[in-house]
Amino acid sequence: MEAGVLVLGGTPIGDPADASPRLAHELASADVVAAEDTRRLRRLCDALGVSPRRVVSYWEGNERARTPELVAALRDGRRVLLVTDAGMPSVSDPGYRLVEAAVAAGVRVTAVPGPSAVTTALALSGLAVDRFCFEGFLPRKSGERASRLRELAGEPRTLVFFESPRRLPATLAALAEAFGADRRAVVCRELTKTYEEVERGALADLVAWAGDGVRGEVTLVVAGAPPASASIDPVDLAAAVADRERAGEPRKEAIAAVAKDAGIPKRVVYAAVVRSADTPGP
Repeated sequence: MEAGVLVLGGTPIGDPADASPRLAHELASADVVAAEDTRRLRRLCDALGVSPRRVVSYWEGNERARTPELVAALRDGRRVLLVTDAGMPSVSDPGYRLVEAAVAAGVRVTAVPGPSAVTTALALSGLAVDRFCFEGFLPRKSGERASRLRELAGEPRTLVFFESPRRLPATLAALAEAFGADRRAVVCRELTKTYEEVERGALADLVAWAGDGVRGEVTLVVAGAPPASASIDPVDLAAAVADRERAGEPRKEAIAAVAKDAGIPKRVVYAAVVRSADTPGP
């Protein structure tokens, strides 16, 4: 028996009218539709006027157990359509485990392209989009989040994050601390929905803007590190801070002074000092 096909279906990120005719056809004709949230799927199908043959749930809590069942269906020649709540499966959503298993089983995997919060936010941001990297959700714990952001502080590409509205103020504050208060960023809220909002500004301004609370789905776009910072030797920066500390200046003030003299953000000097402390001596 010829193996079936796994279809990854890109679903609308807000407006059901963004669904493609091909997605509607796949929803109506697939042998099995595996959905992250079956209730949301029903609402989408109602909007499109289609009725799936069979629907099963496939989400973070059951994907490990459900994957073998879906692979078995694929091996039996079934056409399985995988959809998530919004956007493409596997992109910060369930799907990777099933794709990996299908590939290992020799099953064909294809996709119905669809809307993406990542590329939509990038296009609307007004920031550079020729090179970018997607970081998904940052760690929830403040220490782990700060550590991740220190790693990204010198990244020259535009950065894209997903974030919950509840954690957005803390994330913006952590970004301002790690990247510098003047780094440009854009908060995209409720993309393609009725109350879509795109707020642009320096991270410090966005921290103040988010202080009263934000609602809805959020995609955050942050400008990459300025090129000038890459041309300055971190060893020299750390040494300049060390000289000031030996002269009795507190580290925080020393970092600020070195950054001002070099004409670079304080976070670049801070990162250099951290790297210097982590580097073993001779």
